[in-house]
Amino acid sequence: MDSVTSMTFIIALYIFMLAAFTGYVVISRVPSILHTPLMSGSNFIHGIVVVGALDALFNATTLTGQVIGFVGVFLGAGNVMGGYVVTDRMLAMFRPSQKQTTEKKGQQ
Repeated sequence: MDSVTSMTFIIALYIFMLAAFTGYVVISRVPSILHTPLMSGSNFIHGIVVVGALDALFNATTLTGQVIGFVGVFLGAGNVMGGYVVTDRMLAMFRPSQKQTTEKKGQQ
């Protein structure tokens, strides 16, 4: 029985390493112009994480489960908020600045 548990752990570790390598390769080949849409998509995924954490919090029967659920909701919500802040800053790079707009009006 003990060998099944250790083998399950090795398989889970193997899958995690493959997923990490695949994620690194996929993200490293994304052009810079596509990072903003990908960030918006990841914000959606983090929203699903918050929903899952809320489900875990509401279905917790012990104090430990409730604390873990609350921490999950808190960290997930912070992650969503941070993702939207980063997305907004990235989109701000593509907006024309006020200084350039004023200079163009003065030249005309």
